[in-house]
Amino acid sequence: MIEVRPGGRRRIDRVLAPDYTQGVEQRPLAEVRALRDEAAQEETDLSYLRRLLHARIDIVRAEQQRRVEGGATSVVEQLVGILSANAVGPATGSGRYQTLEPSRAEAHRRHVEALVSDVDLSDVTSLSDGKLADALRAYTAEEESVSQRRREVQVVVDRLNAEIARRYREGQASVDDLLAAERTRSDAPDEGS
Repeated sequence: MIEVRPGGRRRIDRVLAPDYTQGVEQRPLAEVRALRDEAAQEETDLSYLRRLLHARIDIVRAEQQRRVEGGATSVVEQLVGILSANAVGPATGSGRYQTLEPSRAEAHRRHVEALVSDVDLSDVTSLSDGKLADALRAYTAEEESVSQRRREVQVVVDRLNAEIARRYREGQASVDDLLAAERTRSDAPDEGS
């Protein structure tokens, strides 16, 4: 389960702290953007972790279904279809387009693998029905926890985006200033030069 530790130093602890967006209306626009970017990165990482969990849930369910139906085709032979089924199915979740890459992909992969340490999904056919059921329970519970935290982070991102939009709408910020700042950053010499 993903726990948020009050006063913790992890990004999720900061983003979901009650005071993260407190007084955001008085903060400089650059600071609001930095907060939004940090929260958006956490959302990206949680989305990636959620996708990893969905893949494992789909593999376990496919093996359970194969056993019930007495199918001869192994899960490994069906893997492309299993993993692509949700990719072409109806969308679930926020439907947000994310441009960021997960910042902790390897750590998330290890976390998911550690959830069910004695279950090797590379050979699901060798697992007992009980082990498959245990794996499915563990992955599903973790997915619910991750999804809940992701929704909480999305509320924070939405709050910060709303504040940025308000400033543009009310003339407190301008696109020209943003473009000028971007040009200044791109024209600045690299630190390694």
